[in-house]
Amino acid sequence: MAMTSQAETVQFTTKGQIVIPARFRRELQIQDGTKASVTITPEGILLRPITSQSIGRLRGLLKRKPGEPAFAEQWAAHKREEREIEEAKHARRPGAR
Repeated sequence: MAMTSQAETVQFTTKGQIVIPARFRRELQIQDGTKASVTITPEGILLRPITSQSIGRLRGLLKRKPGEPAFAEQWAAHKREEREIEEAKHARRPGAR
């Protein structure tokens, strides 16, 4: 999946709602009813859709074979990898810190 790097401006409603541009929804496979996790970061609000693709990446973490690290250790490693990917993505953007 080619990630779009061009920013778009959206507007918050009085209830804090926004409309995610259609091209972003298509690219991220966001459909009606898709849930998302919302996190506050130093850069602002990080919105991560929970799609079948993201669930598929996590599914492998739940299958533990004897002798493998505990789920908590695997989860911590997964979160580190996600953070590194996000940091690398932000570092490539023009004007990023």
